[in-house]
Amino acid sequence: MSTIRGKVRKFGENVDTDTVAPAPYLQLPAEEMVKYAFGPATADFYKTVREGDVIVAGNNFGCGSSREQATQVVKDLGIRIIVADTIARIYYRNCIALGLFPIAVKGVSKLFEEGDEIEIDLDNLKIRNVKTGKEIPFEPLAESQREIIAAGGILPLLKKMTS
Repeated sequence: MSTIRGKVRKFGENVDTDTVAPAPYLQLPAEEMVKYAFGPATADFYKTVREGDVIVAGNNFGCGSSREQATQVVKDLGIRIIVADTIARIYYRNCIALGLFPIAVKGVSKLFEEGDEIEIDLDNLKIRNVKTGKEIPFEPLAESQREIIAAGGILPLLKKMTS
């Protein structure tokens, strides 16, 4: 596996899917929808987010409706990993289905501030704040989940399996 580093994009508790992908913009093409992602929490988020940034949030990230757009728009923004104290069950499943890596570990949000550098050691199952040196262990995903994520999601995996 590997070690991943990225800039922390910090969010609080109970970030719902209407914050991630606001309802009025769900019918827009992906390249337009990203302009409104996280708008209710952080205006113009899309202008500051960069490929490889990592979302770090408190409890219940992704709560609310089961809309896939709330996961797809995060991926379209270039984010590949979401780290939170807890992640809503349906959102967690949507992350895996669409090829995002969800990590839920109690207390992780307290280790980071907006803009910190996060290091995720997938071999040793540890998350570390590069600036402070504080770290926290996390549980591995199931092998089947890692296989889906490595393929980029369920559909790419199925295409690969049937080719």
